[in-house]
Amino acid sequence: MRAICVDPRTDPRWQRLVDRRPSSAFQSPAWTRVLAETYELDVRAIVLLDECGQPRAGIPFCRISDVFGERIVSLPFSDYCGPVLGDADDWAGLAAGLLAERCLVSIRCRHGLPVADERFALVKQARWHGADLRPDLGSLWNGLHDSSRRAVQKAQRHGVVVRIARGTDELRAFHAMHLQVRKYKYRLLAQPYAFFESIWRHFVEERRGALLLAIHEDRIISGVMLLEWQDVLYYKFNASLAATLDCRPNDLLMWETIKYGRERGCARLDLGLSDWDQEGLIRYKRKFASEEGVISSLQYSPDSEQLRRQGEMRSMFGRLTDAFTDASVPDEVSRTAGELLYRFLA
Repeated sequence: MRAICVDPRTDPRWQRLVDRRPSSAFQSPAWTRVLAETYELDVRAIVLLDECGQPRAGIPFCRISDVFGERIVSLPFSDYCGPVLGDADDWAGLAAGLLAERCLVSIRCRHGLPVADERFALVKQARWHGADLRPDLGSLWNGLHDSSRRAVQKAQRHGVVVRIARGTDELRAFHAMHLQVRKYKYRLLAQPYAFFESIWRHFVEERRGALLLAIHEDRIISGVMLLEWQDVLYYKFNASLAATLDCRPNDLLMWETIKYGRERGCARLDLGLSDWDQEGLIRYKRKFASEEGVISSLQYSPDSEQLRRQGEMRSMFGRLTDAFTDASVPDEVSRTAGELLYRFLA
């Protein structure tokens, strides 16, 4: 086998690999374009070629150099992005290419290699949830938690309806809700609007995703951004107006997401990552999920001093985040801080 480095945004060998092997939306060429456009990241991929020159395995990554130092990340701002493998032996060739860079390497993956690679330390874990969309709609409805069925019916009694977003004006309305949730619920900076605009171009306009909106009295009160890849529908972002949650729009949105996935021929719904301490979000996803797993964040570092310096910088960045997301700070300032600083979370 031979290892090469390619641009996964445009190289047909990467496209053939992720088309032929089980892969995720976060390994798709469309997602790498979103990251490169939004954050000016240099996205690359190591690909192993077989004896006939055909791709058999690979891993996408970014080589980043900023105030946090030199590092490789596979891939920033993705729920998880491990290697695409033909078999377990392929990992050795991919890992050799990553570790040859002699800098910190971070990978977030759901299972398998490189979780078992002792050269990588486990630094964090998160919850993952998914749902099987293959049963008939009646079985899926009956499989929902009782409280979810009641919430869906309550939303319908209140006159909440769900439809697909019609344009970028509604995308901006969704992003405004996203800003509010990130700031006031989680005390976190929000991804810039340009990130969602790029997702709109590369997924929604290409019919590989959709923005579903919950409408009440002609007002957008909640929404969910969905991505499609292979036979999986990804529940990527949700945002809602806190003052309208009594109408239970999010339960209705999830049910409509399930119906949408079935209409699109998807076999599974990926509900994505939830941090271990996001107990409310985990409870919400469990009402709809039929599967639960773990996402592992792994790190290889040949330089303990670099790890120490990065830890100090991350701590300082956390204090900056606290300052910019304080309730006393104008929302416009918080929005601008996200636009300027979010790339450093890579």
